[in-house]
Amino acid sequence: MGLTVAQLAERLGAELVGDGSGQINAVGPIETAGKNEVTFISDDKHIAALEKSGAGAVIAASRTEGFAGPQLLVKNVDSALIEALNIFAPKLKVPPTGIDPTAKIGRDVKIAAGVSVGPVVVIDDGVEIGENSIIAAGCKIGQNSKLGKNCRLDSNVVVYHNCTIGNNVVIQANTTIGSTGFGYSFIDGSHKLIPHNGVVVIEDYVEIGANCCVDRAKFGETRIGAGTKIDNLVQIAHNVVIGKCCLLAGMVGISGSCKLGDGVVLAGQVGLADNIEIGDGVIVGAQSGLFRNVAAGQQLFGYPAIDKREMMRVIGLTRRLPKLIERLKQLTVRIESIEAAENDKK
Repeated sequence: MGLTVAQLAERLGAELVGDGSGQINAVGPIETAGKNEVTFISDDKHIAALEKSGAGAVIAASRTEGFAGPQLLVKNVDSALIEALNIFAPKLKVPPTGIDPTAKIGRDVKIAAGVSVGPVVVIDDGVEIGENSIIAAGCKIGQNSKLGKNCRLDSNVVVYHNCTIGNNVVIQANTTIGSTGFGYSFIDGSHKLIPHNGVVVIEDYVEIGANCCVDRAKFGETRIGAGTKIDNLVQIAHNVVIGKCCLLAGMVGISGSCKLGDGVVLAGQVGLADNIEIGDGVIVGAQSGLFRNVAAGQQLFGYPAIDKREMMRVIGLTRRLPKLIERLKQLTVRIESIEAAENDKK
């Protein structure tokens, strides 16, 4: 859907500076945006690129003198960008409500109004699905699991038995909820699987990316708090408890029985040993490994993870090691020369 710059400014609640007659059809990056695309700038480091940009308009927090085109000034650039991306999102076919004839529905299943059940979906006995939820092609929902309203399960999502998923939850393709956890005991010469009889509870407004695994608890529950967002390829083990509004980036691995407070951020490839407790608001940098409890509000980085500022000093010193080693070699040669000269005198 195309809009004039003036119409887009009105939709975004932005102050328009410049000509509002141009046509905008999409959002584009600063470097490649064309005359029919709007771009954005969220900090000063991109001003130089903006001055060279061919974008038809820019969303910004304040006026930029170097950009000749129209500017849409807003209080929150990220919020305005999200709205613009929604406006110009591809208009895809809406899944039809109702149950596809190829779907298999068990006994005592409760499906509310407005639900879409796609092709070759399997819904086992005792499942409940809330209003206006979308179950895409190839999904499987196990016995007695419950799915709230306005949820979306993309293709081939598997929800095992006795799981509870709240309202407004998004689970992307090929993710598995409620699989058996990785728990074994070595008995009589072999590894014996410990039964996992607990459940998974996913609270409201959680979003889970593609190809993730959330294991069921041994007993009790594995829980993901409301508003938490999880990237692709994330492993959440048995009995893990994740607080509200956490962010877990791609390839994070959380071992069994860990507890995360509210607002925790784990960057890509962070790994947690089992039974760790992390306080509210902790931020852990990419590829870090945690082996101990962490108090609230800390910023950690490294393997093993330590205070971010301390780790930066360690990295700086590590980069100096080749020069220090070379200097040590030179000093060793000088000392050996001095000692040899003293021995000759004797």
